[in-house]
Amino acid sequence: MSNMDNTEVIEQANQGNSRKQYWYVIRELTGREIKRKYARSYLGIIWSVLNPLLTMIVLSAVFSTMFKKSIDNYPVYYLTGWIIWRLFSEATKTSLTVLVDNKNLLVKTKIPRIVFVLSRCYTALVNFALSCIAYVFIIAVFQLTPDVTWLLFFVDMVFIMLLSIGLGALLSILYVFFADINHLYTVLLTMLMYLSAIFYPIQSLPGWMQSVLGVNPIFVFIDFARTAIMECQVPEPIIWIKMIVWSGVIFAIGITVFRRRQNDVMIHI
Repeated sequence: MSNMDNTEVIEQANQGNSRKQYWYVIRELTGREIKRKYARSYLGIIWSVLNPLLTMIVLSAVFSTMFKKSIDNYPVYYLTGWIIWRLFSEATKTSLTVLVDNKNLLVKTKIPRIVFVLSRCYTALVNFALSCIAYVFIIAVFQLTPDVTWLLFFVDMVFIMLLSIGLGALLSILYVFFADINHLYTVLLTMLMYLSAIFYPIQSLPGWMQSVLGVNPIFVFIDFARTAIMECQVPEPIIWIKMIVWSGVIFAIGITVFRRRQNDVMIHI
């Protein structure tokens, strides 16, 4: 972020402590993140729509034949898992370094430090919304019949954002004190991705592996969305319980740790 951009954000942020000022900072930081991400791209933000489509085409070509007997509408199945995974992955991974990346603003502004975490999660949500354009297109291509259960998709997004904000807040604090957490979390994300049944059916796994996936929070959110969108059914109570518990517990832990250690950040940053 340039010095001029920093000055604009600092001036607005220091004008008051109302939610209006905080929301302005979140929007400004989000806008700058998106511009920076696509600064050298000719297609720019269109890549957020094309990327899931191109990835889906490649993965569908590779795996659709392999799983065609166990997964109907494989491209929709895959894309449902992929966009949810990308939302979680981007929100938490970018939040990890947010305090260090914005140390100048942390010193010069009076806004709550959690606003910086929220800005990274909001940026991921904006990119997710763009990916949903491709998702809606694929749903239309495969002629899935709309159902009232599709509204549960938005419920799913609320809870996964709570999970992402909580984990993002926790990671941002940990990174200030333990920079190696960046490498460890990258490995953990890779493991979680393969344990989320994004491109394969969970039924293809042995029983003990299905049990492992059953406690993976990301798989829970993906399974919830697939049930609501592809099967047009309300997810079973156990799925609701897992989703609420995971998001609630991680959010509570992340925010609590963040509040208790945020004042120590300036000493170590």
